[in-house]
Amino acid sequence: MNHLPLIIKREYITKVRNKAFIIMTFLSPLIMIGLFSLVAYLSQLNNKKQKSITVLDESGQIKSIFKDKETVKYTILDNITLENAKVIVEAQESYGLLYISDFKTNTGVDTIDYKKNVAVKFYSSETPSVGVISSLERKIENYLKEINLKTKGVDFVTLKNAEVDITINQENFTGEKTSKVDSYAKLFFGIAAGYLLFMFIIIYGNMIMRSVIEEKTSRIIEVIISSVKPLQLMLGKIIGTTLAGITQFGIWIILGSILIVVASFIFNIDFTQVNTPQQELMTQAMESPNANANMQLFLNSFFNMPLANLIVAFVLFFISGYLLYSSLYAAIGAAVDNETDTQQFMFPIIMPLMLAVYVGGFTVVEDPHGTVATIFSFIPFTSPVVMLMRIPFGVPIWQQILSLLILIGTFMFTIWLASKIYRVGILMYGKKPTYRELLKWIKY
Repeated sequence: MNHLPLIIKREYITKVRNKAFIIMTFLSPLIMIGLFSLVAYLSQLNNKKQKSITVLDESGQIKSIFKDKETVKYTILDNITLENAKVIVEAQESYGLLYISDFKTNTGVDTIDYKKNVAVKFYSSETPSVGVISSLERKIENYLKEINLKTKGVDFVTLKNAEVDITINQENFTGEKTSKVDSYAKLFFGIAAGYLLFMFIIIYGNMIMRSVIEEKTSRIIEVIISSVKPLQLMLGKIIGTTLAGITQFGIWIILGSILIVVASFIFNIDFTQVNTPQQELMTQAMESPNANANMQLFLNSFFNMPLANLIVAFVLFFISGYLLYSSLYAAIGAAVDNETDTQQFMFPIIMPLMLAVYVGGFTVVEDPHGTVATIFSFIPFTSPVVMLMRIPFGVPIWQQILSLLILIGTFMFTIWLASKIYRVGILMYGKKPTYRELLKWIKY
């Protein structure tokens, strides 16, 4: 008699009714969004706080470029030594002191080598923001560049107008057009899909392993195994736990989205200000005249991708890859008596996953159709992650089908091996297994 549906139902209901599962399902998004809200709120307070920067320009030529802004107030010091300026700024508890040396020479301004003669330093009690330092560097660089051009008889406006922005349009031999923005959109989708699978395997694979260990240590398994085949029991636990994980994951997404909206509107929290050190740089980038056009190109590129192929491939590789690793987690759970003993068996499972993420994050990004990326997209223990990262860049259908067939075939073989370990290990107590003993169990 096929007891698989009953096992799946029992495993799913047992998981979703578990108090710890229910608490973490609703508490996890509350904690995560709460932490993000706190960081965003503190970032807003920090960004609204006006920074007071004192400027000591011994040359007298650059101080005019420092104009007060909403977040930065400049105080100009004249006729004072650097040491006295440092004492004053430290006593006032200002954000910092920007010191610019005197770069005048007896031979005239036009002979100055600014790289060698201009010394710029920033003195502060604490480490200054990366965005503030970058902004100051850009101001001084642009001003000195303009002065340098004028002293050499070059019209800065004419030179600025002579700049040409070249965008190389990409097109394959079949007439399909792409661009750099298309590559960014594909890269975003591929990395998101690969990392999502990686995290799902780590979180819910461990849940399956713990579930097997709990039933084994409580001796409930001795009663269940008398009327159910080990393979059915293992598949039921994998599928039931997977469905419970999908349920939990779906609740996290829905509840997290609601909490973000609530925090944004009720508490007036701007989550875009979490990256405080890069805030000024991002603001300047968005103020660029091409920023809106680039964002529109990115959205168009994303929706112009073969979404049907991406979604189908994502579902198939996601499910197959997860089931492959879940069977290994279940086998490990059956082989040991407690979680401490699982550590010796975890490394061979985690290693291919880490390798897949490494190859996908570096090799696929650089050359999605290269030899390394192609080979790893056919190896079953790395293909779920690597192939998901490659597909947005245009992988032939025959390669996707072949990789999926190899993955499914490996899963069938792995589930057979795991069931053999499961059949023997589920009734073994008080003995720490070795790899040699696992091989013996497979041969039984």
